[in-house]
Amino acid sequence: MRMRLRRPAAAAAAFAALAASTLTACAGDPPRTHVPPPATDHRAPAPATGHRAPAPATDHRAPAPATGYRTPAPATAALHRLVADGAPGAASLVTRGHGSTAARFATAGVADLRSGRRMTRQDHFRAGSLTKPLVATVVLQLVAEGRLALHDPAAAHLPPGVPVTGDGGRSDLRKVTVRQLLDHTSGLFNYTEDRRLSRQLYGTGFGAHRYDHHTPAELLRTALGHPPSAAPGARYRYSNTNYLVLGLIIQAVTGHPYAAEIRRRVLRPAGLRQTSFPGTDPALPQPHGRGYSRIGDRQVDTTSLDPSRAGAAGEMITTLGDLNRFFSALLGGALLAPRQMTELRSDKHTGGAYGLGLYATRLPCGVTVWGHNGDINGSFAQTAGTADGRHLVSFRVNTDVLARPLDATDVLTAEFCPARRADGHTGKAAP
Repeated sequence: MRMRLRRPAAAAAAFAALAASTLTACAGDPPRTHVPPPATDHRAPAPATGHRAPAPATDHRAPAPATGYRTPAPATAALHRLVADGAPGAASLVTRGHGSTAARFATAGVADLRSGRRMTRQDHFRAGSLTKPLVATVVLQLVAEGRLALHDPAAAHLPPGVPVTGDGGRSDLRKVTVRQLLDHTSGLFNYTEDRRLSRQLYGTGFGAHRYDHHTPAELLRTALGHPPSAAPGARYRYSNTNYLVLGLIIQAVTGHPYAAEIRRRVLRPAGLRQTSFPGTDPALPQPHGRGYSRIGDRQVDTTSLDPSRAGAAGEMITTLGDLNRFFSALLGGALLAPRQMTELRSDKHTGGAYGLGLYATRLPCGVTVWGHNGDINGSFAQTAGTADGRHLVSFRVNTDVLARPLDATDVLTAEFCPARRADGHTGKAAP
């Protein structure tokens, strides 16, 4: 889903196209699973001074396992389209089998417009709303331990001093449940849509405010200052505010910051050694390329920023390999008990739009894949995989807006709906 620290529409566009009939999501962008909201602001970044012609895409394949799986390369052509449509660079990583028995890395364009450096499999990048599935995993683990219940009011598990109501009491966390935060049916206003704040986060005020520090309580206060979009439980509407609150709930219940709990409960068990939660550190770990955003009529390098603007809704930094490792462990049942896995996939309260931290996307060939997307200044990424987590693709671009929604769909369809399979069948891919 997109985590987009931007308006819901823009982020929703890229992920919305994910499936012919399903979703979109990211912090700040409304997600989709069946009928994604219309996307706006499809901006193709203008080339920066000294921009070099994108290098041809490459396809670095590991030897295929003895199962007969052949690593097709149609997704490589989809990366070319992403670059042709304005992304400076794009990269994807496909893995088959738990433990990455077979892997294929492909890249197109450049990671840095000035140097012409290519993207690599080891590059770190900001993952935006792909933070949300990790937050949801920890919350569901706490539910399994009896330390939380999905029907609990959110206000009952917040640290002291955190606001629970807005002016006039129209937004009230005492009436919102933990489940409604997880599946975006709380009705809470999306703080990244606040007009003044949005200009500072990604608009014309970005340059002057890129290093501003934001606390979760401050951002929550901004959200509660707006009337709710609907009564709690009434309907689905993607809001970064929901996961901001969930991060605070994890802290109150465990006595540790949400990032510390994710490290202990998710990163270490799943072997995610290149994933981090930077807090207020504006730098990316090495190696990394650059991130670019379109602001007005200029293409701006937005690599460096204070990630506290995103917090539990989207501050994570990771790699393509770690994304695949996480979703392999999650979908494969290594992180949650069966009951919580059922809850994770349950989208009955959202009309099929969103589970408890995951999207299900039905592709044109009939295959359904599970995952999320995310975007934040200078970065868009998405992961999707089969229900058992044995076939996964993660891809990324170093800009935060895809020129065409279908570009994202193309990547998934190319991977999960190949025209030919190793077994000789054509048309539909195996689920």
